[in-house]
Amino acid sequence: MSKQQVVTIKGTKDGLILRLDDQCAYSDLLEELGKKAQDPGLEGAVEVQIHTGSRYCSDQAAKEIIQIVQSAGHLRVSKIQSDVITMEECNHRVQEQQSETYIGIVRSGQEVRAKGDLVVIGDVNPNGHVSAAGSIYILGRLKGKAHAGNAGNREAVIAASWLEATHLMIADQMETMTDELAILSEHPEMECAYLHTNGFIAIDRLQDLRLLRPGLSTFKGGC
Repeated sequence: MSKQQVVTIKGTKDGLILRLDDQCAYSDLLEELGKKAQDPGLEGAVEVQIHTGSRYCSDQAAKEIIQIVQSAGHLRVSKIQSDVITMEECNHRVQEQQSETYIGIVRSGQEVRAKGDLVVIGDVNPNGHVSAAGSIYILGRLKGKAHAGNAGNREAVIAASWLEATHLMIADQMETMTDELAILSEHPEMECAYLHTNGFIAIDRLQDLRLLRPGLSTFKGGC
């Protein structure tokens, strides 16, 4: 009777996907993973994605798996994906999907922060600062600083009735708007900012947001 494989390999145009059995003993998994990584049939530098299914991997376990795979020398783990998340991660995602509303003027020197999306009904004055883990929607004039996706969400957007910010930041990408003011001042009404596929912040019509970020169209309630 042949032994069941606990590590299966699938080739894609972007490299290899290693699917790890989520029911077997962890020691058996590591043993077979080591054998597969050293397989002489896997030649050349290869990007590897690892799927652990319903097996939760702690940071220590993830490091151990990466070390075994990369010990072959020519394999590089680009991503470890699991269907299981911790309660802390779950709570963090729920918070990111909630929205908070601030009604009033964000004055110079004032900062308003939100754990999820942020809706400001009012103006953000110069040197005022709004920041959110999710997207930022200003029903007024944005003339200060705005940082969306401050926890690393690169899909977050900044939308405003009047977009004339001094600084825009999405995830870790920042745009100082000094050089853009001349362009913006011509059509600053109903604009949105987002991270373009080229990695830089782009500005477009607010009407195009549903095409740029179709995932934002999901109806969500507030907190």
